[in-house]
Amino acid sequence: MKSIHDIAIIIPAYNPDEKLTTLVNEIISAQFSRVIIVNDGSKKECSRIFKELEGMKECVVLHHSVNQGKGRALKTAFTYFNENYNDSMGLITIDSDGQHTLEDMKKVAAKLMESPTSLVLGSRNFSEENIPFRSRFGNNLTKVVVKFASGIKVSDTQTGLRAIPALFVDDLLEVKGDRYEYEMNMLLECKKKNIKIEEVKIKTIYIEENKSSHFNPIKDSIKIYSVFLKFIASSFASFGIDIVLFMIFSLMLKEVLPDSFIIVSTVLSRVLSSFINFMINRNVVFKSSSSNTMVKYYSLSIVQMGISALGVHYIYSAVSSGEVVIKVIVDSLLFLVSFVIQREWVFKNEVGRRELLNNE
Repeated sequence: MKSIHDIAIIIPAYNPDEKLTTLVNEIISAQFSRVIIVNDGSKKECSRIFKELEGMKECVVLHHSVNQGKGRALKTAFTYFNENYNDSMGLITIDSDGQHTLEDMKKVAAKLMESPTSLVLGSRNFSEENIPFRSRFGNNLTKVVVKFASGIKVSDTQTGLRAIPALFVDDLLEVKGDRYEYEMNMLLECKKKNIKIEEVKIKTIYIEENKSSHFNPIKDSIKIYSVFLKFIASSFASFGIDIVLFMIFSLMLKEVLPDSFIIVSTVLSRVLSSFINFMINRNVVFKSSSSNTMVKYYSLSIVQMGISALGVHYIYSAVSSGEVVIKVIVDSLLFLVSFVIQREWVFKNEVGRRELLNNE
């Protein structure tokens, strides 16, 4: 029977201080025997720390000649894990600055043993008074965006303390992102593969107002949110095409079909714009591998088109002007509903957690 001591500990480190050595000694004292440390292009002054760690038989230190980012460091460690610890049930990623306690590492390890096909997050409490403002604001904003854009509801989207099942590691090696956005993409990969996300509460520790963090709140946040911007870009592109085509068809048909030009124009513009939107959403946004997405998409599109056409028609009949403005308002409301349906039904992958269970 496997125990927590078979779980590997992964620590990406960039310009660490003595806290890293203290942390590793604590980990080894708890009988964790597999510690993978990645020196992500740290300055020469840190060489002494890594040499000391290399002298510990429980540790393996991997080196990047230059800084490549936390995501790339994690992938380097994942590759080593796959090649050397194929008997392990999983791994735990932690930060190198001492903000994760040994007790919390054991908690996420225990949860992984309880749920061996789930990603386990060590989630902090951001309502505590000692939380730096940028951390509280950043996490609260990000979790709202994540919940709306992906349907993933977690309380701590940026935690570095995570327990990852071994059978999920191959998938994570293919996930894009070399820096902090990689951890966000990891959550989205769970959604794509139907991997359940579990959370355990951990202590919220910020040392010296989190000065040791290498997270750039502007640069790295842009990279994190760029994951969602592509959906917005796709939707607005097709929305814009739809509006332009609607205007063109309305001008062409207003005199010819005075009683029905809105409905006809809506149908024609939606047919053309929807195909563009479908291709982008399937291949770029949701990257869906399901075989029946087109049937689902156009079933939704037909219903949405009908609601749009009738809604604009009856509102226009009541006010007798401003058909384009009415169209924009109605379709903006439908956009939000459509997004959720596409995310949860149309492009939802059917593979994932079942595959993990079947491979056990």
